[in-house]
Parts: sequence; structure tokens; C-alpha cells
Amino acid sequence: MDRDALFNVKNNFYIGAFGNAISEAADLDGLTEAEAAERDDFVYRSQIALGQHDAVIGAIPDGAPMALLAVKLLAQYAGGRVTPDAAAAVLSEWLADPACNRHSAVRLVAGLVFASEGNEVEALKALNGGGQLSLEMMALCVQVYLQMNRTDKAEEQVKAMNAIDDDATVTQLATAWAGVQLGGAKVQEAAYIYQELGDKYSWTPKLHAGLAVCHMKMGEWEDAERDLMDGLAKGPQDPDVLSNLIVVGLHLGKPTAKFAAALRAAAPGHPAARRYGAGEELFARAAAAAVS
Repeated sequence: MDRDALFNVKNNFYIGAFGNAISEAADLDGLTEAEAAERDDFVYRSQIALGQHDAVIGAIPDGAPMALLAVKLLAQYAGGRVTPDAAAAVLSEWLADPACNRHSAVRLVAGLVFASEGNEVEALKALNGGGQLSLEMMALCVQVYLQMNRTDKAEEQVKAMNAIDDDATVTQLATAWAGVQLGGAKVQEAAYIYQELGDKYSWTPKLHAGLAVCHMKMGEWEDAERDLMDGLAKGPQDPDVLSNLIVVGLHLGKPTAKFAAALRAAAPGHPAARRYGAGEELFARAAAAAVS
């Protein structure tokens, strides 16, 4: 299909400008059936990212095409309407069915859910278990490899993405993610990528958080705090911004309780929220033991 037809929708989605992605999609007309289906996919996933889970669940009927049923399951999982185990069971059933796993949306959603639950092996199996991978699926593979501390495999995947389209925003983002973990001069290169994307398109909480992580890796903690506060102004409930503000605050010796509370309210399942909650629980147990 013509890549330009949905370019602005996809681009806004990738940089985290979800409201803009939805607005851009609403202005499109004259799309082919395949383009319209892909537009709907990005609109629904943008709504999920904005926390509009029930709107997505209600908009997709049970008899919808398989690709949209996968997105509906993602909304149910992200919104806590189904348990992680229940979502994983449905996805495993779909992945075992050739009629279902031929849909890239099914494999992408499976990769997202399994990776979110820390099941990297199943995430990679899902992503690579069907036809050709899209750049977005390859980018998710990069994230999974980095989650596994396999920077070598992540770098290989990034090289493959660059060979397909080195100018694509999702390729640039994947390059930055890998660069941050590879360290050294790659961190500065990652910072340049975030800066260029923000200046070229629009600054989003996602881009501010990415640039802030680069500053942290380079020991520029005040700069990191500045970027995160800019991100917070644009997305007060963004979990990556909030979690990194906790890290920066702890390093700079500043209070972090309000950011931790906001993170737990906005994204209780976020790894940082879980760690913070576990730490509080351990502290409470120790205090109780001391009193008794």
C-alpha cells in the first residue's frame, strides 16, 4: 500500500502524539479497504494509549475482523478488564491457529502483552512466528532484546531496520533505544535523534522522557530533570515521565513521593510502580517488626 496515505497517523503514533494521530486519521478519506483497516488499528491503539479502553472495547464488536479482535483484547488487557493469564491464554490459542496468526496484528498484540508480562521468549516467538515483520514489529523485537539485556541481538535488528528504511521514525526510535543501552558515543547519538524528532514533528512526553534518559546516562541530571518537567507539563500521567522523575529526584536528593503516587494512580502495573510498592511494603513490614 502507499505508505504516504497513513504516514502522519503512524508518525504521530510512534512519537507518542496520540491525540494528533486520531485527529489526522479523522481527516483521511478515499482510503482503500486495507488502508482503512490499518487506520482503524492505529486509532484504536492511540485511544488505548490515552486510557480510553472502554471506548475501544465498545467500538469493536465480537464479530469484527481478527486484526481488530486482537486490538480489542489489547484494550481489555491494558484496561484491566481481563487478567494477564486470561489474555495470554487467548493469544496462545490464536497463535496456534494458522488462520489467526497470519494476521500481523495478532502477532504484534501478542508480542506487546507477553513483553509487558516479562515473558520475552514468548514475545519473540509470537513476533517471528508468521510472515514478514513490519518495521513496528521489528522495533518491538528491539525492545524485547533490550529487556533481555541482549544488546547484540538488538543491534542486529536495528541494522536490519536501517537496511529497509533508515529514515523511518520507528527506525530512528529503535536506533535511539539501542544506543542508550550500548552506551558511550551511542548515547549522544540517541540524544540527537530525540532532539531531531521533537524539533521536526512535535515534542511529546515520550520524546522528552527518551531525551532525559540520555541525559541521565551522560550524568547530566539537571538537564534530565528539565526535560522530564517539560514532559510532565504535556502528559501529567505519562508513566515513563513519572518513573524517570522518581529516578532523577532520588539522585538529586529531591522529594519523589508525589511522582510515585501519581505513577501508581496512572499505571499501577508499571514496573517502577510495582518496585516502589514492594519497597513500601518491605518498609512497613520492617517497621511493624521493630514495633513488635
